[in-house]
Amino acid sequence: MSEPLRDRPSFSVTHESTPSDVLVAGFSSFGLAGLTAVDYLVKNLELEQTGHVQAEGLPSITPFEKGRPRHPIRLYSADDLDVTVLVAEQFVPPVLGERIAAAILDWTEAAGVSEIAVLSGAPIPHAPDAHRTFHVATDDYHERRLDDDEVPPMETGFLDGTNASLLERGIDSPLGVGVFITPVHAQAPDADAAVRLVDTIDETYDLGVDSEPLASFAADVRRHYEDLAERIEEREPDGTYDRMYM
Repeated sequence: MSEPLRDRPSFSVTHESTPSDVLVAGFSSFGLAGLTAVDYLVKNLELEQTGHVQAEGLPSITPFEKGRPRHPIRLYSADDLDVTVLVAEQFVPPVLGERIAAAILDWTEAAGVSEIAVLSGAPIPHAPDAHRTFHVATDDYHERRLDDDEVPPMETGFLDGTNASLLERGIDSPLGVGVFITPVHAQAPDADAAVRLVDTIDETYDLGVDSEPLASFAADVRRHYEDLAERIEEREPDGTYDRMYM
């Protein structure tokens, strides 16, 4: 029997101001490289929270910092920066990627956002000389932002979940979408991978980010997400929300 529509997980975006022309996103996935990178961008650039994505029908988590609770999927920006940052601590299974992507895309279209850049890690076998960032991007994003000598294209393969849905919309619309991917190791988070993603997005958008302190920052993030993973595992003992993403 199919799941009743009213019981299916859903997502909605709340934003307090007009977002920037560019959205940079990091989701809870392998190695936590993308999530660690965007979290670091927020702190290094001293961005302020300006919105959030509400998830209905998923196991709830409420992260907190210095005793203050906050939404698990948050939007940050600053008046002097033409980039809005999406930090998605809530793990969204790939099967629900289309739904969260649809909510984000409906919001970006209404708000006039023209580009989305996603920072992501992939647990692919790789040699030491492959410790670099690659891209999968729509033609318009590639033309505006990318140099294949600096950030080479991934040769072949496929994406799924949220990243796939964002790219699919970008193929047939004016929205430019670029997914920056770097190989990650099993441990979470992969600090070296996060540094690569931070350096790549900094070079792409000239943000003025210093990635040097990221290694110590990543150690704190690892402790936070290891605790989060244990809590989710306790609540979902059947493995519905796979800990390897955390």
